[in-house]
Amino acid sequence: MAQGRHASAFAWPLRLRPSLALIGNGVLLLACLGSALTVIATSHLTRDQYARLQHLEREHQQLQTEWGQLLLEEGAWSSPARIERLATQRLEMRLPEIDEVEVIRP
Repeated sequence: MAQGRHASAFAWPLRLRPSLALIGNGVLLLACLGSALTVIATSHLTRDQYARLQHLEREHQQLQTEWGQLLLEEGAWSSPARIERLATQRLEMRLPEIDEVEVIRP
């Protein structure tokens, strides 16, 4: 104290009492950081979900194409002309003549 300074002048960092403005700034800083992290997480989830949506749309388109091909194939396999041809060739079926038809009455 020979130089006229008080002993408390060197101890100011130890006795620092947070003011209301300092606390408010700290809360705002934490709120900004929390908001930024939320935006980052939401953006990441949005990108992931959009990629998943695109994958599912591609898969949907492939399945629609396959379904159309299967419908065409079913139509080809079940056409009346094909059924009649197979019945004639493989099973040796034919239309009966008029005198071979019998009508059964109740």
